[in-house]
Amino acid sequence: MTSHSSPIAFLFPGQGSQAVGMGKELAALYPVARQTFDEADAALGYKLSQLCFEGPEDQLRLTEITQPAILTVSVAAWRVLQSKAIAPSYVAGHSLGEYSAHVAAGTLSFTDAVRTVRNRGKYMQEAVPVGVGAMAAILALASDQVLALCEEAAQNEVCQAANLNSPDQTVISGNKAAVGRAAELAKHRGAKRAILLPVSAPFHCALMQPAQDRLAADLAALTFHAPEVPVVCNVDAALITTADQARDALIRQVTGSVQWDKSVRALIALGVRNFVEVGPGKVLCGLIRQIDRSSACVNVEDEASLQKTANNFSSASPKPD
Repeated sequence: MTSHSSPIAFLFPGQGSQAVGMGKELAALYPVARQTFDEADAALGYKLSQLCFEGPEDQLRLTEITQPAILTVSVAAWRVLQSKAIAPSYVAGHSLGEYSAHVAAGTLSFTDAVRTVRNRGKYMQEAVPVGVGAMAAILALASDQVLALCEEAAQNEVCQAANLNSPDQTVISGNKAAVGRAAELAKHRGAKRAILLPVSAPFHCALMQPAQDRLAADLAALTFHAPEVPVVCNVDAALITTADQARDALIRQVTGSVQWDKSVRALIALGVRNFVEVGPGKVLCGLIRQIDRSSACVNVEDEASLQKTANNFSSASPKPD
């Protein structure tokens, strides 16, 4: 990894990165991580920590549990990094991860965030009856082509780009039949693959409007602060520097597309070459490789990855990734 004199961005993962056992090692080794899980348990009124550490997996996959679980693991890992004096110049998070980013930036209290994402998951789940919506990942087809075929496939239903993740990966969302039509079109137009995703609801599309309306009321009641570190938001890949911008971006995000490719490129344009994925999994590091192979990305989810990252940043001499 290159010298830490250049700006660092912390990236926080979203839904899909969960795994049974996540956060367990950090909580056992670091009091600040254990305290994070205790705070989440108290805020939610049930043992989220036990579901993270021991499962069962089917419960951890329920959207209203997954969202606070990933947030809690991410914040625990971020607090451990903070205790080692590794701090970001910028933060960003993928969908749900934007809440983790705002906790790290001081925009939102952790307790408020963990309760809000529990409700966010519940509202998203309840917005569309099971079986009505679907999502699919379109691989190796340009995003403008994917946007065009979504319009073509919609046929008076909803079919939208939900996650513009990288030049090679766009996730689409909407009514089940429309998403199915778009996936078939994508295959005929030269996509490498079009894979229906095992998700419980069609996130980041117009079908989520009922969830967005309910969440807007919750967010209106919370105290937001101006971020201490600029946050790159999902909906327009812009830098968030005020409390009102932060709240607005989190509301619009529910039906809006996650502009991840643009968000990462915005950070690179600001001079970021070193990214740290903070929380479970390595999904975002994989996307960084697809977006810009010259940037380095390490992750922090357990003791081994934490030590590797700490060693990278403790030495000013350039190191290989």
